[in-house]
Amino acid sequence: MANHKRSAIAIGTALAAGSALLATSLAGGASASPAPAQDKATSAYPIALAQSARTAMIKSAQESSAATAQELNLGSQEKLLVKDVIKDADGTVHTRYERTFAGMPVLGGDLVVHKAKSGKTKSVTKATEKRIAVSSKALSAAKAPKDARKVVWAASGTPKLAFEKITEGTAKDGTPTRVHVITDAASGKKLFSWNDIHTGTGEGQYSGSVEVGSKKGDNGFVLTDDSRGGHSTFTLENQEGGEGKLASDDDDKWGNGAADDPNTAAVDAAFGAQLTWDYYKTVHGREGIKGDGKGATTRVHYGDNYVNAFWDDSCFCMTYGDGEGNKKPLTSIDVAAHEMTHGVTSATANLEYSGESGGLNEATSDIFAAAVEFGAKNEKDKGDYMVGEMIDINGDGTPLRYMDEPSKDGKSLDYWTAEAGNEDVHHSSGIANHFFYLLSEGSGEKEIDGVKYNSPTKNGEKVEGIGRDKAEKIWFKALTEYMTSTTDYKGAREATVKAATDLYGADGAEVKGVEAAWTGVDVK
Repeated sequence: MANHKRSAIAIGTALAAGSALLATSLAGGASASPAPAQDKATSAYPIALAQSARTAMIKSAQESSAATAQELNLGSQEKLLVKDVIKDADGTVHTRYERTFAGMPVLGGDLVVHKAKSGKTKSVTKATEKRIAVSSKALSAAKAPKDARKVVWAASGTPKLAFEKITEGTAKDGTPTRVHVITDAASGKKLFSWNDIHTGTGEGQYSGSVEVGSKKGDNGFVLTDDSRGGHSTFTLENQEGGEGKLASDDDDKWGNGAADDPNTAAVDAAFGAQLTWDYYKTVHGREGIKGDGKGATTRVHYGDNYVNAFWDDSCFCMTYGDGEGNKKPLTSIDVAAHEMTHGVTSATANLEYSGESGGLNEATSDIFAAAVEFGAKNEKDKGDYMVGEMIDINGDGTPLRYMDEPSKDGKSLDYWTAEAGNEDVHHSSGIANHFFYLLSEGSGEKEIDGVKYNSPTKNGEKVEGIGRDKAEKIWFKALTEYMTSTTDYKGAREATVKAATDLYGADGAEVKGVEAAWTGVDVK
């Protein structure tokens, strides 16, 4: 919904400008070629577009946006703005639009138009089915308060004229906040609020001896990876503001594997960023967080004893604290993948960071964090269905979250309930995390790469897994093509069933597996 988002992985409060890994309990060429490493179901899977081709498709879609709006029977004051374009191997094109009304942003008005290779519209996925209508009288009478803007609020209920105000601050744990508050322009009643901050060769503390992208600088070497869109890693030197200093080293041998060397955290963070970049490009054909080939920015050594990490859309960056006693930086592979994925979510479905959509937002970061970690095949940090197991956030060696049985952390939900939308997004995410585990591996006791799991189901019925490779492809297609800013758990079930049907056929074991896994977590 918002243009700027942050996410923290688990400890910090979910902020409007970004996402943190943690919850507050502790204080996002002109030709096309298929993406490699695909299974047999390639025809409905996204292809890797050369940046020139992607740019041309976005331009073409924007030029024809008025005709598209007319085809969709939108009102005369409504306009469509192209946000993203994805093309499948079978020629189907999925164009994601944001909407305006009388020049005002329509929050919760986003939609995706799915067109066949012939150009015929196959279907449309909308964040709201309600008609957007605001009277001229209401428009002229409404005067936005200082530092607020007029918007149309369409994410819930009947679309109405509203004001959006953004307030920046700092949470108790030191995570920056950027809180968006939506109020009814007529009554002044608060309609919604969310936080934009999402809270979540070198020698790394977690990854061990690895190669990282660097280049020659004016004096020695700098941690800028030109092979991955110019992704750069900066150190904040325990400050809480500013861009920081570009990480540098005299001999291109970074870190010593311990926290006493500032470049050790930089190695882990940069390595996690390049693994995540490579994963999205190799597995899903997406080059860069926004799909535009441009690298993000990493910042390490944020604050003093800051026990969190977060993604911030406004600086297109992920930021990591050094943990308790500044000895356990939150720079493990899965944390890096979690934070960068908040950026991917923001650039695609843009799931509202509150309510059930917020839980799906957080779960998406956990799901692809697991996928990146498994794909990395790092001997020191092996893949698993746990989140933050390397950073020892609890101080007792336990992970931050579990995907096979989320409630083992004492807070997360195993199954959907009518109150799920009222839970912290880091806890309601357990429903989708559990779904993904069941879809990938199935229910019951098993041991995977030396880790023992025992995943239950709500109804006690056994679920057969379809394999993680297929599960992550289904989730990615659902996220980028069928989810919108307002998608809830019921909508996520519908989106993943559609994605599985496109990829593997309506009567396949994959669709049945998706349905069984959702039923297993009581989403029907």
